Amino acid sequence: MNMTKTDQHKDSSYAIITPCKDEAEFGRRTLESVTSQTIPPSVWIIVDDGSTDETPSLLAEYEARFDYIRVIRVDRGPERRVGPAVIEAFNVGYQTIDSSQYAYLCKLDLDLELPHDYFEKLISKMEANPRLGSCSGKAFYPDTRTGKLVSEKISDEMAVGASKFYRTACYLEVGGFVNQVMWDGIDSHLCRMKGWQTTSFPDEDLIFVHLRPMGSSHQGIWTGRVRHGFGQYFMGTHPIYMLISGLYRMTRPPLLLGGVGMIWGYIKSALTKTPRYENPEFRRFLRKYQWECLFLGKARATRRLDQSQVSAKASNPLT
Repeated sequence: MNMTKTDQHKDSSYAIITPCKDEAEFGRRTLESVTSQTIPPSVWIIVDDGSTDETPSLLAEYEARFDYIRVIRVDRGPERRVGPAVIEAFNVGYQTIDSSQYAYLCKLDLDLELPHDYFEKLISKMEANPRLGSCSGKAFYPDTRTGKLVSEKISDEMAVGASKFYRTACYLEVGGFVNQVMWDGIDSHLCRMKGWQTTSFPDEDLIFVHLRPMGSSHQGIWTGRVRHGFGQYFMGTHPIYMLISGLYRMTRPPLLLGGVGMIWGYIKSALTKTPRYENPEFRRFLRKYQWECLFLGKARATRRLDQSQVSAKASNPLT
């Protein structure tokens, strides 16, 4: 019997939710990438968070062409906001579906270009590893001077926020995304804390293009890096870990500026006593993991955590 690509998977159903605002410049490339997938989504909810450019007409065009695309319009004013607004828009879309009807769930930005079999390969990775809760490929962005693709240098133990592909059971267990800037760091650490694995695969055939560089911010690199520093403070990152991360970032483009912005964002948040993510268990877990990353390296610290969780599960299979 001849089997289709979809038949080869036990359950390939997945829902995509895309929050977007003013993405006319890049949106068509993402829309073409997703609608050309070897395994298309069961449903794709696109939440237009008050676009003032040609995004609405672009979305209407694709909604008319593909019956699994549903567009929701939210009007919250012309200002482009990141972090909380993104998750607010995501949740608007999430509330329109019954997530239990899908094996997988993806938060996807509308400024990406994906390989044509991107989701098929991620589903295969998930099926091969029952502990894998969240994953993505690696993100690269086009250098505006040379046109060459440059890696965003996402660590292997983190799934890229622009393309978060979740096992639905894992997403439900971690309680969804925290409505703040560092949502895509908090959720990855929550996955690990609850015994799941999360990763971004370095496979060449899973590389995708982030048409707008991560963390650059619509207001500039400095604003984006300061925001990242605030996010690290909000999440509960230890000051020493933040300092070392900032010093490392100074060696990456833009030299010095990015790292200084991150450190300043963290210090400014501490000085102004900005509210933090209040979850004592999470903060203890995070800081213990960060210290091990400093002394062992992220890869070794993550493997050590995985092995300890497997051993704990084996010794107490009822947990």
